[in-house]
Amino acid sequence: MFEITETSINKHRVDKLYSNPRVGGLVTFEGLVRNHNEGFNVSSLEYQAYEAMAVTEGNKVIAEAKELYDAVDIYCIHRTGHLQIGDCAVYVIASGEHRKECFDACMYVIDTVKTRVPIWKKEHYVDRPAVWVECHSCQEAARDHNHSKDCGHD
Repeated sequence: MFEITETSINKHRVDKLYSNPRVGGLVTFEGLVRNHNEGFNVSSLEYQAYEAMAVTEGNKVIAEAKELYDAVDIYCIHRTGHLQIGDCAVYVIASGEHRKECFDACMYVIDTVKTRVPIWKKEHYVDRPAVWVECHSCQEAARDHNHSKDCGHD
């Protein structure tokens, strides 16, 4: 399941959703707002989303990851609005029978969400005007996932 929220992410509530006797591994990822990016001092981040399309596309990404990596379940929630340093911007949890599929599914979801889901990030800086930014490393990671998928590598 994929969600968008304007409120703080309650990770403890989300973790309780995943008690399943088939699960042998559970991997979580937290994307936190940091105070720098590409050599600039960041004071905060702002996220906007086209929510209906984001949820639809986010759920497609999760379905792909579940099939590709044989995950039992995956959940991703992404914040919108104005976030401060240290806030959790995105949270992914992947469960499966074994750890490798959980790690791989979690990484696939975060990398693919960053490139395909219509969520935009604006960085607010300490000493320069705010700008909307792209995640170039996310695009590279998504290409790597697609290459692995096409070639049958895992």
